[in-house]
Amino acid sequence: MALTGEDLAEISKLLDVKFESELAPIKKDIKNIKHALETDKKIQLSAENYVPAASRFEEASCKINSMQSDINLLKKIVTEHSEKIRKLA
Repeated sequence: MALTGEDLAEISKLLDVKFESELAPIKKDIKNIKHALETDKKIQLSAENYVPAASRFEEASCKINSMQSDINLLKKIVTEHSEKIRKLA
């Protein structure tokens, strides 16, 4: 029994439908994996930016505390000097 062109065309269509139905879940999995990788990359970038920013904030916090101590000392000295000047006047 020889196969005709029409027979081969029908077999080809059937195979296409079968492969497409079997490939659909694989395509969906690949799409999900791509999405997960994109999300992981975004998380990684956020983490890479967080560490330097946190470091800068920590340094700034130390500087602010130091400046606050200096300001408090200046206030105390100015108050003391003001009192001494008033006594002299």
